[in-house]
Amino acid sequence: MSDLHQFQVLRGKGISRGARMSDRWQHLQSSKAGQWLRMDLEMDFDEYALACVFSRALEEIEAGQASATEATGLSRAELRDILTRSFPAKLIDAFFPGEASDPELGTEEGLLRELLLSHARHNDPVSARFAKIIARRALRDDHLWQDLGLLEPAELGRLFAMHFPTLAAGNTNNMRWKKYLYRKLCEAEGFSLCAAPSCQECGDYETCFGPETDEGRR
Repeated sequence: MSDLHQFQVLRGKGISRGARMSDRWQHLQSSKAGQWLRMDLEMDFDEYALACVFSRALEEIEAGQASATEATGLSRAELRDILTRSFPAKLIDAFFPGEASDPELGTEEGLLRELLLSHARHNDPVSARFAKIIARRALRDDHLWQDLGLLEPAELGRLFAMHFPTLAAGNTNNMRWKKYLYRKLCEAEGFSLCAAPSCQECGDYETCFGPETDEGRR
């Protein structure tokens, strides 16, 4: 079983609908060790969401599209800390096959990160790390929940409600999250890229408010 598949197994065993789960002695196969590993796993929603993100990140790493830091927006130190605390030791090496520099922050990503951090839970390092991850993954091409590797759109709403409550509370019309984030950026700068007098009168209404299906997944 590949390192990527191990994270996919972790993701599949995670919590997606609110109940805390203790799934003891899950069997994970290590391709490097060539044998089954037994691990005592108790995964909460944050760990589940991270497993989803890391699963997508490993897809990009194995395809040679990005390094671990480029795929997640986290520094090497932050990645090692998360992996050491929450995931099997055998999976750490999959993220660091060679030297990888800390991620460079572009203007767009910097604005997204600043927006998310301004709404993150106060003095919560987990929320701050999710802010960095979401800002980086939002630059990808799919729906944001897919960019993060989540299994369904509702999980993204839960992630925002948990870690960015004031930002989540403002999305009263259930706008697609990526659209909503960029609208908030425009509002912060005092202008709007949308010429429609209201959302209801806009010809692209479905683009912003339609159901977030898996059609965008490449």
